[in-house]
Amino acid sequence: MAVKDRDRFSTATRLRLLGEQTAARVYRSQTRRQARRSRLTGRAALLALVLCSLIVALAYPIRQYVSQRAEIADLERQQAQARERVEQLRDLKARWQDDAYAQQQIRLRLHYVLPGETGYIVIDPDAARQSRADLTSATRPWYDNIWDGVDRSDKSGR
Repeated sequence: MAVKDRDRFSTATRLRLLGEQTAARVYRSQTRRQARRSRLTGRAALLALVLCSLIVALAYPIRQYVSQRAEIADLERQQAQARERVEQLRDLKARWQDDAYAQQQIRLRLHYVLPGETGYIVIDPDAARQSRADLTSATRPWYDNIWDGVDRSDKSGR
């Protein structure tokens, strides 16, 4: 037992023990550093802050740019439609300059006839019957007309 005690107090044993303790401390500090390194560092936090600031600063101008580009595209589309309409109106004006086209339109729209021609207008027979029905309603009392209107609307709803 005396050898063990003496061995315990020997320099070599103490140095070995001291080396093991130091190694354990170094190992513990290295694991702590590794744990710290895996976390967010100061430089990374600063970089993230700068990037977020840039994103916030550029968000509004980019949104404005996109909306203005959309507005420009819409205005260009409207301009193309207006040019097309101008071309149509120029074609129509050129047609109206032709006497034959003007005469055709006058005869069609205003029912004009040339001297010596006989003009006919075909009347829809259903329209004539309908106008006669309106004449008979003028001779009846007003409340009968209202009641007939209610009856007709009720029948048409089914």
